[in-house]
Amino acid sequence: MAHAPIAHRRERREPGEVFGSGFSLFADMLLVGLLTSLACLPVVTAPAAFAAASATLRQAAGSGVQVRAGTYGAHLRAHLSARSAALGLVPPLLAVVVLVDAALMRAALPGAAVMAPALALLVLGATIVALRATALRTPHPLSAREALLRSAADPRGSLLLAGAVLLGGLLAWSIPLLVPLLPGPLAFAATVVDIRSDALEN
Repeated sequence: MAHAPIAHRRERREPGEVFGSGFSLFADMLLVGLLTSLACLPVVTAPAAFAAASATLRQAAGSGVQVRAGTYGAHLRAHLSARSAALGLVPPLLAVVVLVDAALMRAALPGAAVMAPALALLVLGATIVALRATALRTPHPLSAREALLRSAADPRGSLLLAGAVLLGGLLAWSIPLLVPLLPGPLAFAATVVDIRSDALEN
């Protein structure tokens, strides 16, 4: 009695499947999120790590090739540079400034009631611009200026990304164990918003 051959795991996806069937999208984001968290441990590598995550997810969407650790590593090496390391110093410096401002506002200084929401909006806006910068492709890799221009030109995309950031913050606050996986969904959201922005321009 002849037996049907066992189907091997697909290396490529069928036409029309952006990230594959079933839980492929979920698995891709989990893997990319974990790899990005590990790559962010030196702190100064954070911009390159998120840019590599975006490039990996973009490649998966465009070619149908499944996400692999080696693919992410290749993109990470391509984005690592002295410039990306210098940009990696900006978030910690901004975090220090925000913490100092927050401490001053808790001291009941005049105008604290107005500055608190303004500071929160400033942090949210900076996060959106930073994420959009990491999703940019050549010839504007990690360009804060280009990310700022795109954020202003595509307010709907920026609002979508703001929703993703707020949801990520809520998940990090309510379920801290998910923090190492959150870079994946955030990079995915930034990539999708950037692809959407390119489609609107064309």
